[in-house]
Amino acid sequence: MEPQQTDNQVVNGVTPDKSTNVNVTATNERHSSNDATEQQPARGTDVARARWTILRQVLKQKQVDSEKVPQVSVRRFSSFNLFSRSRVTTPDPDNPSEGQWVDYQSASFPQYSAFLRDNLGPIRVTEVLNSFDNTGNVCVWPSEEVMAHYCLKKRHMFRGLSVCELGGGMTCLAGLMIAVCADAREVILSDGNEKAIQNVRGVIERNRQAGLFTCADVSSRVVRWDSESDVSALESCFDVVMCADCLFLDQYRASLVDAVKRLLRPNGTALVFAPLRGETLAQFRLLAERAGFHVCQYLNYDQEVWDVHTRMQSEGKDSYDESLHYPHLLTLTQGCGSTLSL
Repeated sequence: MEPQQTDNQVVNGVTPDKSTNVNVTATNERHSSNDATEQQPARGTDVARARWTILRQVLKQKQVDSEKVPQVSVRRFSSFNLFSRSRVTTPDPDNPSEGQWVDYQSASFPQYSAFLRDNLGPIRVTEVLNSFDNTGNVCVWPSEEVMAHYCLKKRHMFRGLSVCELGGGMTCLAGLMIAVCADAREVILSDGNEKAIQNVRGVIERNRQAGLFTCADVSSRVVRWDSESDVSALESCFDVVMCADCLFLDQYRASLVDAVKRLLRPNGTALVFAPLRGETLAQFRLLAERAGFHVCQYLNYDQEVWDVHTRMQSEGKDSYDESLHYPHLLTLTQGCGSTLSL
């Protein structure tokens, strides 16, 4: 199906609201779509910011960063069920630092799968409060899952290209799938958090040893969008830059636009998958257009994803909020055209 594009407004009845998804719950379960302990999302970016401020103050006062609060999760709707997920044997079962390994296999393209390590030790509350965006350390978010599925379906368009995933968290699932399926020239998996990249390094090594990569040059590195040294080291290196659900933190949105612009080659394309999250997607789009990008916004870009979305709208109202959970696709291109054919 051809993607449905919207230039100035969202169509098909999807209207922005003020929802953001920033509630914090102590939990060890990160992939259950039936998690009844999840709270309702905050309303409005100002409310979200205030809740994080209050959370920081409370945690510092009560010192709850203890064994009783090992991890942080913010999930209600967890998956579009585009991948099956099965636990596999740990390479070194006597080494607890190996964490839990799982095999992610595409439901639509079962010939493609990759090993992921879900967790490299608990995510402490102080890490969330004090580290560069740590949300990607918690789980594979729906937008990342959808972007990975989209990249598998469109794998032909990455052949021979240099690809960088920004803000991929501890799995970089979409970039990993490109490395598995697309015969890309180069794939760099990145995040701004060192703990996430430590995990990604192990993921790359295991998949390389398993012979799963079609791309010979797969690597990972820390890339903070607001770091001049990180960005300048990769300037004008990539045909494709992509990211999933990286737009909701106000302080990094402009830095992300700048990083994408600098990392892309003149005829490169950025793929951005993100839900509306109130006005955050619209704000990012405006910043990108002001930076000189031509931006196209797609709502119905994949029939399988769209079918789940429409079903959840009617059957999953208690857990599914399209403003929080349904990723739109933005493509960002510059004046010389694009190397991609969507």
